[in-house]
Amino acid sequence: MSLLQVAGLEAGYDRLQVLWGVDLAVGEGESVLLLGANGAGKTTLLRAVVGLLPAWSGRIELAGADVTRWRADRRIRRGVAFMSELGVFPTLSIRENLRMGGYFLRGAEARARASELYEMFPDLAGRRRELAASLSGGQRKMLGVAKALMSRPRLLVMDEPSAGLAPVFVKQVVESLERVHGQGMSLLIAEQNTAFLHLADRGYVLEGGRIVFEGAGAELRDSEVVRDAYFGV
Repeated sequence: MSLLQVAGLEAGYDRLQVLWGVDLAVGEGESVLLLGANGAGKTTLLRAVVGLLPAWSGRIELAGADVTRWRADRRIRRGVAFMSELGVFPTLSIRENLRMGGYFLRGAEARARASELYEMFPDLAGRRRELAASLSGGQRKMLGVAKALMSRPRLLVMDEPSAGLAPVFVKQVVESLERVHGQGMSLLIAEQNTAFLHLADRGYVLEGGRIVFEGAGAELRDSEVVRDAYFGV
């Protein structure tokens, strides 16, 4: 069963159309990688999925509900969370970032969820009063993941989580996502780094705002054409 179903999606900015009839799906507990060169429309697609950009036409379903015209906050309550390239609020503390991620949770529930995430990301636990700006690049990404997880989403949508990171920090981010995925969470990740290939159950290639390839994770990993064209090695 598809947790996320996108059909015939078209979207853009003002008069500039970026997406053209995009079809995409993410199943329950599935990890899906969205590949594409810069300017292919990956960020536009993710923003439309989470409600930060209106759909011009097409349909977006989340957990069986038509959310095409829903605001982003309603989609969050339905079970989707979004992590942008930045991922955090640099001028807020670690604790405040987590609280923002779970802004609609009640006090006791928010504190309990934060405690769970501090256990999952121990590097953050001892620094919870420090500003996000004081963290290393890898730690900021960890905080971004933790902030997104505060709402207990069923689907975590991520826009290039490796952006700007050294390889050692990319490895840390991938390991954190492996733990999350291992707990049954669905992932939709836009990326260009080969380190994320083995996370993919399935993948799509977006080119010029259109899906030009869909295949299983093994097909992506074994395709030299895909690797050479869409990933930084």
